[in-house]
Amino acid sequence: MSDWKPKRFWTDSVVVQTEDGFTVELDGRRVRTPAKEGLILPTSAMAQAVAEEWDAQEKVVDPNTMPFTRSANAAIDKVRIQHAEVADMLADYGDSDLLCYRATHPEALQMRQAEQWDPALDWAADTLGARLYPVVGVLHQPQPTEAVETLRKKVHALDAFKLAAFHDLVSLSGSLILGFAAAHGWREASEIWTISRLDELWQIEQWGHDDEADAVSETKRAAFLHAKRFFDLSF
Repeated sequence: MSDWKPKRFWTDSVVVQTEDGFTVELDGRRVRTPAKEGLILPTSAMAQAVAEEWDAQEKVVDPNTMPFTRSANAAIDKVRIQHAEVADMLADYGDSDLLCYRATHPEALQMRQAEQWDPALDWAADTLGARLYPVVGVLHQPQPTEAVETLRKKVHALDAFKLAAFHDLVSLSGSLILGFAAAHGWREASEIWTISRLDELWQIEQWGHDDEADAVSETKRAAFLHAKRFFDLSF
């Protein structure tokens, strides 16, 4: 695989307002997505975050150091085109949400799940109008149809940029409810991430740390926190 990366060719990275939103210009040239679409962003704050990433590039352009640009590209080139499919895929988490499947034992783990997960389910019932119910064991048990459809409509109502961020909030946490909780600011994103890892943290307490698993978890945590920031910048 080639390690070739484009060289920096510009001096100034500036935010420019357009008829449809905001974009970034590099010495007067508008940035485009990998699919050659215009990089039109919904807010000046998001455009500024993207511009700062481009400005931070030195001799070559390294996409790995440009998370806001990558997320914006995904929103425009992928999510916008497949909005309904992405929304349905995420909404399906509602019928098998992580928070609803509780351990059969030991009692200490069951208590911890109830203490940390029940408040999130209560929040969803009060704020989102969707009550999901916990069950014991791993076998699928359907949630109330009305609640699942309420959540589905809320997912479909997200625009492409919010949905791109929401995709990571849900898929990384494994929970539609925690994805909404992060998006709505129920608690700090870092705390919500920790809540999503309850079972993993329990296993670590029992068996100790694994360096490789810890590294993977930290990468996912960083991506989750970025998704929350990207979601917030879309307003």
